[in-house]
Amino acid sequence: MSEIERPQRGHMNPEEIKDILGVVSKEIPGMIKNIMGSVFSEEAGRNMGKAAGAYYNELKSSGLPDDVAIKMTQEYMRTFTNMGELLKNFSRFDRHERREEKED
Repeated sequence: MSEIERPQRGHMNPEEIKDILGVVSKEIPGMIKNIMGSVFSEEAGRNMGKAAGAYYNELKSSGLPDDVAIKMTQEYMRTFTNMGELLKNFSRFDRHERREEKED
């Protein structure tokens, strides 16, 4: 698209915005479902356990005391669980929004 044909920054056709939002509203829930499936699957659990063990072992081999290595590993795992909770909450919010749209 040449400079002449490009719309001014910040100016979008309302119909284009509607189309973009329509695609986003259809695609995002599926993406979240796939992410949640990969985060909460049996295989993901095994991988997270392996990752936590490797992280802990690396901390210990670096000379950190047990209590520090344990606390850091717990924080490391909390990052994953917090991300999972965020995804679950977003998924619940999305289902609630869709339900309200159907009722309107």
